[in-house]
Amino acid sequence: MSAADIGAVTAELASALDGGWIQKIHQPRPRAITLEIRTPGRTQTVLMAAEPGTARLHLTAGRLANPPSPPPFCQWLRARLQGAHVDRIEQLQDDRLVRFRLTTKEGPRSLIAALTGKTADVLVVDSDDRVQISLRDGQRAAGTVWRPPSGGTRPEVERTIPPLTPTAECPYPISAWLDERLGTADRVAAEDRERDARLVQIRKAIKKQARRIEALRGDLEQAERYREYARYGELLKAALPTIQKGQREVSLTDYFDPALPVLTLPLDPAKSPQRNLDDYFKKHRRYLTADREIRPRLADAEADLTRLRNERDALERGETVPAPAVPVRPARRAAVEPKPDKRSGPYRRFTSADGLPIFVGRNARENDELTFAFAHSDDLWLHTQGMPGSHVVVRLEKGADPPIETLRDAATLALLYSDLKKSGKGEVLYTRRKHVRRVKGKSPGTVTVTGEKTIFVTLDRARLTRLKGESG
Repeated sequence: MSAADIGAVTAELASALDGGWIQKIHQPRPRAITLEIRTPGRTQTVLMAAEPGTARLHLTAGRLANPPSPPPFCQWLRARLQGAHVDRIEQLQDDRLVRFRLTTKEGPRSLIAALTGKTADVLVVDSDDRVQISLRDGQRAAGTVWRPPSGGTRPEVERTIPPLTPTAECPYPISAWLDERLGTADRVAAEDRERDARLVQIRKAIKKQARRIEALRGDLEQAERYREYARYGELLKAALPTIQKGQREVSLTDYFDPALPVLTLPLDPAKSPQRNLDDYFKKHRRYLTADREIRPRLADAEADLTRLRNERDALERGETVPAPAVPVRPARRAAVEPKPDKRSGPYRRFTSADGLPIFVGRNARENDELTFAFAHSDDLWLHTQGMPGSHVVVRLEKGADPPIETLRDAATLALLYSDLKKSGKGEVLYTRRKHVRRVKGKSPGTVTVTGEKTIFVTLDRARLTRLKGESG
């Protein structure tokens, strides 16, 4: 979208959404959010996409699939902007910048869509234009003053959206035009991503299946060496009285062969003749088991490998392929799509101001289980400094930093459920769960911690009231 396009769609959004209320916020893709805004008589959905190839802003009629759990940026927006009033929507400096001026429960805020190609971003600033959070950088830039990019609009870039007239059936034609054309591009891109993801899965499955086939063939080849051991056992059985312990081999006439050849069979000198005889029959049974069980598994694995290779070849040619005939292990979720926690446990459960789950152990056994069985390695772990108390865990996605309000909420709970409760204040240490270790020989819940930091907190009645009101 050019600056002229963005100016046209901004005017349309202003007429459609000014005076509305943000009801719901979603983040269907890593670099895109949607806002459901209620105006008198109808609810409109705005799409803000900061994706470098298709950065854009417009109303959308389609419903986009959302991840199972909202990413941290979406959680932050829900905690701060959901329920906000839309005061004004304006284009800045005739550039590819759009500001949504909002009134939130925390005061004036602006949601800015910077649709500037590779540097596209969506960010929230306060009344002094200080950054609170951005889609690209999270809260790493929090506190810095946001300034529009220098350079202004490139004059050679003209409006590409044709002149469109609102009608009763289509009151917002610019958004409808963009939604149709860029929505098609989105679908094509989504299909490409899905095909690429399936190719990655299938290539991994092919390598895994090839290794499995190689292992099965090796097992079968080894078992094949024992095919004739039943015959050897029968010959040993007939000659058993003549064999002495300590012999390393025995020569016997093979009466099963019309030519009557003499066979030399190896023996284990440490074993009795009967044990040597039992070993020959045992190895033959190993061959029979392998022939009965490994061959069908090998045939199935080879058929699966053929189907996977056919599907891979079809996808590489760009053909449309139905769902895989062979189940393929799904790819690991991206860091921006954290796995939802479905475990129901006995721990105290709370929700932070940023919408993140907080878990608190009730006793020594629960502390131990919470820390070493329930918590993930990148989760935040808290405990009062030098005093007995509950273990506290904040669920975080891999690599994410805890928002400051979440840290204060969790530290307050650690103080509340500790021996420092009566004093109402104290230091709480915090670190990642992966830096917490059990102490051998000590009671459950006794740990050592490395890489810790501390925060001083007091028991804030308003904070505790909110946390207890949102406890699970």
